Amino acid sequence: QVQLVESGGGLVQAGGSLRLSCAASGSIFSINAMIWYRQAPGKQRDLVAVITSGGSTTYVDSVKGRFTISRDNAKNTVYLQMNSLKPEDTAVYYCSFNVAGKLVWGQGTQVTVSS
Repeated sequence: QVQLVESGGGLVQAGGSLRLSCAASGSIFSINAMIWYRQAPGKQRDLVAVITSGGSTTYVDSVKGRFTISRDNAKNTVYLQMNSLKPEDTAVYYCSFNVAGKLVWGQGTQVTVSS
């Protein structure tokens, strides 16, 4: 069984930076896409960034130029470097891995950006 553990969330002032990590453990044969989502209070969970097994990346427009997704396949880990943070980035951030066609979710990590 695959488990995802996230870390790196916290409280930061607007304009600051945070780096989220999400590491997989368990019986892992192959990980396809690695994805970051976020969910703000009272809103639906939205996709933030995706990185494929080949390293191709996709971002939601609101984070382009500020966030960078990357992965370390040897460590089964995905990262989200978040720069120039804004109060509207405040949310619970979730990672999700496509493992052999099945989505596995992390527990979420809170990111709060103060103005």
